[in-house]
Amino acid sequence: MTQVSVDSADTPGSVGSARRSRAPGPLEGPPPNGPIERVMSTVIRKLSWSRLSHPKVAVTISGLGLLLGMIVGATAPNSETLPIQPLVRVLPSLLHDPVVASVLLYTGDVLACLGLAGMLWAHSQGWRPDPRWLVAISGCIVAVMVCLTPVGSSDTASYAAYGRIAAQGGNPYTTTPKQWLLTHHGLAYYQAIGVIWKNTVSVYGPLATWIQHLAASIGGGSVVTTVWLLMILNGAVFIGVGILLLKTSDDPVRATLFWTANPVIIQQLVSGGHLDTLVAAAAICAIQVARRVSGIWGDALIGLMIGLACGIKVTALLVAAGLAWPLLRRHEWLRTARIAFVALVTVAFLYSFYGLVAVKPLFGASKLVTLPSPWWFLYKLGYLIGGTAGQNTAATVIDVLWPVALLVLAWLIYRRISSDQPREVVAPFAFAFAWILVAPWDFAWYTAIAWVALTQVPRNRMTRWLTIVTVLLALWHSSGGQLVGHGATTAQPQAPHARVHVAQQRLPGMMRARAL
Repeated sequence: MTQVSVDSADTPGSVGSARRSRAPGPLEGPPPNGPIERVMSTVIRKLSWSRLSHPKVAVTISGLGLLLGMIVGATAPNSETLPIQPLVRVLPSLLHDPVVASVLLYTGDVLACLGLAGMLWAHSQGWRPDPRWLVAISGCIVAVMVCLTPVGSSDTASYAAYGRIAAQGGNPYTTTPKQWLLTHHGLAYYQAIGVIWKNTVSVYGPLATWIQHLAASIGGGSVVTTVWLLMILNGAVFIGVGILLLKTSDDPVRATLFWTANPVIIQQLVSGGHLDTLVAAAAICAIQVARRVSGIWGDALIGLMIGLACGIKVTALLVAAGLAWPLLRRHEWLRTARIAFVALVTVAFLYSFYGLVAVKPLFGASKLVTLPSPWWFLYKLGYLIGGTAGQNTAATVIDVLWPVALLVLAWLIYRRISSDQPREVVAPFAFAFAWILVAPWDFAWYTAIAWVALTQVPRNRMTRWLTIVTVLLALWHSSGGQLVGHGATTAQPQAPHARVHVAQQRLPGMMRARAL
């Protein structure tokens, strides 16, 4: 991000001097070097100096986008929320108006994107709001959101169901919600789960299961209470990360705009109640320690944070790879070994309570693929050409190619960011963003690690791409997990490389999903 000076005649926070000296916004970057970049840069130049970049306009649009999302949550149950009542009923349900609910949510997603872009452009042009006020305002919004029904995903219902299974003495890694809840007084939990996840065991780490267990133990037979507790914890962690960034970032304003006051990820992480918030929290703790603390104890703390993050969700390995990369390039073998050792010991300790059965579901999850991933087309092509045999061949090819594509793309992203930026932040971001782009199974809330890492990386052109990808995934996949129209079936072929495919096809005002 190009720094701009504020003229003495301008008051702090004004945009006068910045408008007189043309400065590229944070969504712009270096001159375009391709047709797509040129088109995007032209559009961005028009918008970045329009009224959208005025702070009041940008904040208003952001607030309106969040308000529309909250209205969707307050009108639950509907096609974009869990099929449960909100904690406090203030608006009538939109259960029988799926088009209205979808339009409200999609419009909110688009407005959140425009509002974020406007705030970042205003910041690059001299706007310097007090980040403490941004955190306080966001805290109020989050406090309201966590009391509403989760929007855009049914994942929170699955968290609650796995917690209920664990609280009743079951093992969520070997028992599906359908197998357990229908025979152990858990019908309300079962009915809240997304259609295609009722027969799926948990793929989350032991630490996540303990959190879910605690919430379900308090909630008892009330799925609403259990979900509410999980939402409160998620919101508290989100604001906690914002406070950490406020205290430790070189540019607190920019870090706050990218996380705590970012309407795009507020909608995805807080309104959706996703565990990815907790993974991002552990990730940024590990990154900040790696930047500031050295020595044996510093390395041990980094390894501990990575291990805890992996105990929540396996995607934390992206942070581990990102932190190891610059160390290996500097030939710091001993530091790398210490961090890896502590992380492995932590993960082994967490998984020891459940054994290897807790690891097995991860291999099944690796067989999932969904649109808009390009790998879906490769698998479909294999099936059309060779039937089941072609399907298995395509699955094998995908298993081999996508990790290679991840490494190549991470390297390209790493090289695209200026070499004077801290590598302990750039590398985790490169891995996290590359994974978002090439993974066969992807959702908007998976971008949490990339966003939290990007808060510490100034002057880069990746902001525009991460924003667009996040909003595109949000528009593509947002739903309450309840299929509209045709029911869904899941087919799991018996071939060794069978891969479950869920094609999420966006139609105006509704979501249809099929397992192919």
